[in-house]
Amino acid sequence: MSNPLLETSDLPLFDRIRPEHVAPALDELLSEAGQALERVTAADFPADWQGIASVLDVATERLGRAWGAVSHLNAVADTPELRAAYNEALPKVTEFWTRLGADERLYAQYKAIAPERLNAEQRQARSLAVRNFVLSGAELQGEARERFAAIQEQQAERAQKFSENALDATDAFAYYANEDELAGVPADVVQGARQAAQAEGREGFKLTLKMPCYLPVMQFARSSALRQTLYKAYVTRASELGDPRFDNSALIGEILALRQEEARLLGYANFAEVSLVPKMAQSPQQVTGFLRDLARKARPFAENDVADMRRFAADELGLADPQPWDWSYIGEKLKEARYAFSEQEVKTYFTAPKVLAGLFKIIETLFEVSIRRDEAPVWNPAVEFYRIERQGQLVGQFYLDQPARTGKRGGAWMDDVRARWLRPDTGTLQTPVAQLVCNFASGVDGKPALLTHDDVITLFHEFGHGLHHLLTQVNERDVSGISGVEWDAVELPSQFMENFCWEWDVLRHMTAHVDTGAPLPRELFDKMLAAKNFQSGLGTLRQIEFALFDMELHTHPEAPTRYMQLLKEVRDEVAVLQAPAFNRSAHTFSHIFAGGYAAGYYSYKWAEVLSADAYAAFEESPLADGSPNPDTGRRYRQAILEVGGSRPAMESFKAFRGREPTLDALLRHQGMN
Repeated sequence: MSNPLLETSDLPLFDRIRPEHVAPALDELLSEAGQALERVTAADFPADWQGIASVLDVATERLGRAWGAVSHLNAVADTPELRAAYNEALPKVTEFWTRLGADERLYAQYKAIAPERLNAEQRQARSLAVRNFVLSGAELQGEARERFAAIQEQQAERAQKFSENALDATDAFAYYANEDELAGVPADVVQGARQAAQAEGREGFKLTLKMPCYLPVMQFARSSALRQTLYKAYVTRASELGDPRFDNSALIGEILALRQEEARLLGYANFAEVSLVPKMAQSPQQVTGFLRDLARKARPFAENDVADMRRFAADELGLADPQPWDWSYIGEKLKEARYAFSEQEVKTYFTAPKVLAGLFKIIETLFEVSIRRDEAPVWNPAVEFYRIERQGQLVGQFYLDQPARTGKRGGAWMDDVRARWLRPDTGTLQTPVAQLVCNFASGVDGKPALLTHDDVITLFHEFGHGLHHLLTQVNERDVSGISGVEWDAVELPSQFMENFCWEWDVLRHMTAHVDTGAPLPRELFDKMLAAKNFQSGLGTLRQIEFALFDMELHTHPEAPTRYMQLLKEVRDEVAVLQAPAFNRSAHTFSHIFAGGYAAGYYSYKWAEVLSADAYAAFEESPLADGSPNPDTGRRYRQAILEVGGSRPAMESFKAFRGREPTLDALLRHQGMN
């Protein structure tokens, strides 16, 4: 039987990949990549950019694509067999990339390439490559070099285990409620819970900790006891207070200690300094200063938010002493009372197909492209595949996987399948392909899935990442699309897209009531808009709490043994609503322990400044009917999306705005100016 991971088809054969294919394919591809490395580092191989690329980059790209497909399936279609195959291959794959990144012969080859013989894209790619060699330990010798390699492997294994524990702890929980307990919970959530119980041959309603179930229960269930049950289960997941099989406590300490050791080997005081080398921010002090400054500005608004909720809870809900599991419920009820609408009412207008059509319309209008369905092998029947074209020419393609399901990691993300690349082996242009993954509720009773407005924002956010990857015009793989973009600038295009979710001229084209087909009434939109910055002070402080905790974890040498104490200190400094002592949010903080955001979570707030300021350009140049100006869209596409990582992000921003970013637009957008 042929191995689908080894077939050189245009797109991954997701429908045919099985766990038993992983080991033989990876062994063969690792061997090929290893041989390619030996060829380009041989004494007689010239220090030539295209020459190295045509041998080594071609081999490593093939390896990267196959491993990317396996990693993706591990995240969206997890099974015990696939997990075992993935974990068996992980050390070998990690060892190869570590060895490649630290190969002093290859490092010497890149340093020997004459920059003046390269074009601008190649010069930037070479510059980043040389920097990455240093960060990958290429200048280490002897025992330090061996230890650095071992650290990379251990970190990869522990991050994978952390991710598995978070997923398994979430999947393992179920609470079977009776009908009375579900008073106040939206009908579609109740119906989904009934179907989940019936699928197991059980009576009642199965509640889980997955967001499409958990969040509506916390917001709408009248039973405080039910909210308490789910809240305690949710905030103690993967900790010593939950199922001991999934406890991440020891892993957190081990991951932090390994990162600290890595930083010291590279000659840095802490891991935060290492993390910031390839970012826009210059130092941990600059980041914490930025976060604390924003916290000071947001705090009065957050304190006002909490005072409002306390008053409302006492006067209207009879809750004189609100508990942690009450705040979402109080907030939702206050929002309904103040703005006379509920998220559930809004949700009935956002059917998934209509939202997607509206999203495509704004992308097509602003960025002068067309999007249409395409065919590709997929990993689940719910997955859709699309192509983007400009003037009849293929620009890129993407997979879209919207519904939550068992075995699928929570959250939402964009990942690249392959990059745009003028291939050195064939001289042909390879177009980019992306994966866009969400975790929305499925439709019930044959009706289309309904999205909350927050879901709509999430969808636009991930498409922003996707467009950054797909609309690039850069031909050098390592700086095309999202590749080579500073991590704290990579959220600019994603957060930028969120702004359109608050524009009437965009929104009205993407709504149709699930039963009547009627569009969202303007009156309801105006209420949503009035409520847009409801509790934005609290929301801002919550993000700063996560970001500051992340930065403190990676600057304090004692963090591996007292991370919970550090979390308490950050909460004492920042939070106006204190979490209970049993809250273990760190134990499922996958962004920083398993997702590449270590000492980088601040990027969300940092990039929000960039994205708000970039969007202000559209606010300053509307068309006569109030809709976004395609001329501004073209400038944004050309200055930011198309150039990818081929120049520093600040240069791209200034090319678009004509100046450096300011905090003003962000504070104004969030009602805190």
